[in-house]
Amino acid sequence: MHLTRRDVLEAALIGAAATAGGFWVKDGLASSSSKYADVFAELDRFAEQFMRDMNSPGMTLVLADREGVQRVTTYGFGDLDRQRKLNADELFQIGSITKSFLALVLLQLREEGKLDLNKPVVEYLPWFRIQSAFAPITTHHLLTHTSGLPGAPEPFPSDPAERHLAAYAPGEQFHYNNMAFTLLGYLAWTLDGRELPEIFRERIFKALGMSQSEPAIDFAMRPRMPRSYQPFWGERPYPRHGELCEAPQIVSSSGAGCIAATARDMGAYVQMIANRGRGPKGNLVSPESFELFSKRHIKAEEFGPTASYGYGIAVDELDGNPLLRHTGGMVSYMSALQVDLVAGIGGWASVNAQQGYRPNAVVKYGLQLMRAHAEKKKSPAAPAPDSEFEIANAGDYAGTFSGEQGQLEFASEGKKLFLVRSGKRIALEQGGEPDHFQVSDPAVTRFPLVFGRKNENGPVVEVSNGDAWYTAAAYDGPRQFQVPEAWRSYVGHYRNEDPWMGSIRVFILKGKLLVDGTPLELDGDRFRLRDEPSNTEWIRFGEVVNGKCMRLKYSGVDLWRVATA
Repeated sequence: MHLTRRDVLEAALIGAAATAGGFWVKDGLASSSSKYADVFAELDRFAEQFMRDMNSPGMTLVLADREGVQRVTTYGFGDLDRQRKLNADELFQIGSITKSFLALVLLQLREEGKLDLNKPVVEYLPWFRIQSAFAPITTHHLLTHTSGLPGAPEPFPSDPAERHLAAYAPGEQFHYNNMAFTLLGYLAWTLDGRELPEIFRERIFKALGMSQSEPAIDFAMRPRMPRSYQPFWGERPYPRHGELCEAPQIVSSSGAGCIAATARDMGAYVQMIANRGRGPKGNLVSPESFELFSKRHIKAEEFGPTASYGYGIAVDELDGNPLLRHTGGMVSYMSALQVDLVAGIGGWASVNAQQGYRPNAVVKYGLQLMRAHAEKKKSPAAPAPDSEFEIANAGDYAGTFSGEQGQLEFASEGKKLFLVRSGKRIALEQGGEPDHFQVSDPAVTRFPLVFGRKNENGPVVEVSNGDAWYTAAAYDGPRQFQVPEAWRSYVGHYRNEDPWMGSIRVFILKGKLLVDGTPLELDGDRFRLRDEPSNTEWIRFGEVVNGKCMRLKYSGVDLWRVATA
């Protein structure tokens, strides 16, 4: 869509009017000319609520349908210190939504006869080192996160003798895997002859008119990006309205997440998906390839109870319609893409901060409003406010818990739960998992508070905070636990300065060895992470000096002990 002078003036007036109450909304094109214009005010009200609830610095949003981009909007700030409003032409890192771009490239290569999705990938990439007792891993397995390989390391281990260890037979279980898509980027390069950024520009961006986006993230594009943020205390649970700081710049050309795009350009991508693979210059991929792209290949409960996974994109439903969706998390950006294939509408949003959430709720509500308007139905009610302090069953956790490190006392009041310490009551926040909470108290802020029940739905009888364990009077389980002496040398704080890895802490709790709260299970010469059966990641401990392990490998990535708590 081309802007006229009148459009620009109108957009400026809309933006200026929306600053009432200190919340900034600015349209990047004349939204009043959109056929969905009547519902945009409702969406803006919810976006304001969402951003205040989630402590969002700024957010960019595009809505599109089969006919084209219907709205580009920015909310909030591109620079918190200077209170500079976000601009619609700024680049946002889209993170793992890049995976869907790469899947489409590989489907194009399949159409050209250069790729067999079911051929062992090592036949294309003989340098890729795998140790496996199972059937060969194929491109199909990598595209669907079912390879059984660990997802944390790079394809090239730092140790030349190291091989990537398959945890189970490919195709059987879904475990989200960034390394798989980094590897697929090398596969695309091998088959196409150009490196991945150039492939994206030539095969996707030019075909869709994405002229303002960049296929790799580097320092040169920094003037075109908003300032972006991460928690000030980066190695502990983040309270939702905690302090933020500006994040470091990164460089990425990985197929797991390397694209930076404007909202308008992402609208062209949404329009293509809504048209089932057809772009303005013809089909980006054939109907057969789009069916493979959007097929439910395997259940993917990491994306939700009704979700499956296609090729580089999740397949779900929204109000009865099939929905393609994906999220993207970067060091300091969080994004969400959703496209309703029946209604032919979709959206993308991104926040310039990494605070543990994606703006799915805003995109979802935008789609629901657009669909209701198109069907001449009443607009659905906006989602309820999301207070981090509202805990439906707060009374379950009230009481006094005792342990070797003293006592913890909790009190409830309605739907709020408090830690009572030194005569003060400090509210607990939801922690993202059942029975997990966090609290802004220096004594217990490093780890979440994890409550335990007598049985699945029984009363709460214990609480832990890292390796500190406390029990209620009703606890009647074991209190003494034996562990191998070697485990004590593994306990400690390990770190890698890569922003994707950072810190991990190993501790012993109730006879179990845990890493950041996830139990470890010995498997030969290494430990497996056992938070879920499909987890492919592993830890192997290294050299011991003066009774302390000095290094560990996390799925092949090195972390080193630091002499801090």
